[in-house]
Amino acid sequence: MSQRVGVVCRWGMTTQHQGAARPDRVRPRHRVVVLGAGYAGLLAAKRLAARVFTDEVEVTLVNASAAFVERPRLHQVATGQPIPAVELGALLAGTGVRLVVGTVTDLDLGARTVLARADGTTRRLGYDTLIYALGSQIDPDQVPGVLEHAHVLNDVAAADRLAKRLKAAGGSRVVVCGGGLTGIEVAAEIAESHPDLRVALVSADRPGGWLSLPAQRYLDRVMGQLGITVRAGTRVASVENDHMILEDGERAAADICVWAGGFSVPDLATRAGLEVTSGGRAVVDGSMRSRSHPEVYAIGDAAAISGSWGSELAMGCRTGGATGPKVADVVAAVLTGRPPAGSMRYRYVHECISLGRRRGLVQFLHADETPRDRILTGRVAMLYKNATLRGALLLFAWPGPYVAPRRHLAAAAR
Repeated sequence: MSQRVGVVCRWGMTTQHQGAARPDRVRPRHRVVVLGAGYAGLLAAKRLAARVFTDEVEVTLVNASAAFVERPRLHQVATGQPIPAVELGALLAGTGVRLVVGTVTDLDLGARTVLARADGTTRRLGYDTLIYALGSQIDPDQVPGVLEHAHVLNDVAAADRLAKRLKAAGGSRVVVCGGGLTGIEVAAEIAESHPDLRVALVSADRPGGWLSLPAQRYLDRVMGQLGITVRAGTRVASVENDHMILEDGERAAADICVWAGGFSVPDLATRAGLEVTSGGRAVVDGSMRSRSHPEVYAIGDAAAISGSWGSELAMGCRTGGATGPKVADVVAAVLTGRPPAGSMRYRYVHECISLGRRRGLVQFLHADETPRDRILTGRVAMLYKNATLRGALLLFAWPGPYVAPRRHLAAAAR
């Protein structure tokens, strides 16, 4: 009987959690490398390892940090709220998945190798199958000066830096740029946590303009109660040390600028030569397999997955939570000689928005993703959103499959 091995690795340092490889193994294992341990990659790695025998298939998960980043809570970190760290090693213990902590710097599709760097050392990892799940981040290159003068909440370290700045910024003018979900949540969290600060939200469009009329009215009311000044229909041309230049040339004072503009994906797929969209997302078929390199699968925000929703899924954590388990099942089927299940079927049912710690807004959606008039507000909405986030963490702990047996590697995949 095969047993599972769990390995956490920062270059040469490893820790074995349980079990050992099957002693009669004579062939090298099929190497699956998963890039990115976000909502997509973490689920894909754990679920795949549960569907195969790990003395036949080696699953390696590469991530820039040793902890899972709960991105929907970064605005809480930015206001000094303690959010428990979720260590990847603990989530992977006993699964057979090897964790390599390092930033992916290069991908050689011809040689089927990945370069990852940590602590000044670069490591080369070979693969037979690659799952590309590097996700997305707030794009700091959209406007001149953002990198130099604005806070961009792409990771915990950036959120911590903003928290320290806000704590010492009594009476300052804080301008949040971007009227999407991220900008709304950041502005509301700062305004509620730091009522002494003057908070403004600048957006090219009306914040929450995609919501139903009841939701828009509630959002406007809460923003007013929090004292947030909203400037809609305004674009930022550049960011300076203590002000911004707007598109019409106006100079707008800003002691602290928080950039929450659009999201973009890393350029690694483009540089490597994968077929990508104009926005850099990997072009895949219905099984999330690369159109140009069939040994590569792309999931989450990094992939352009078409379906009833259009040519691409909207970026967000929910996209990763849907595509990660699906690609694990597809890859497991291919490796074990079974036909993969059909194309992914998915629909969004809600959008959850926190407006500080005391109020929230949940917008329910039709099948075509247009907003229903049905919403949840206030504390009930916050309870709903927090339950959704806790549910995601439970899924990481038990990603399934719950009844499907493990299967042996097919001869063609050896």
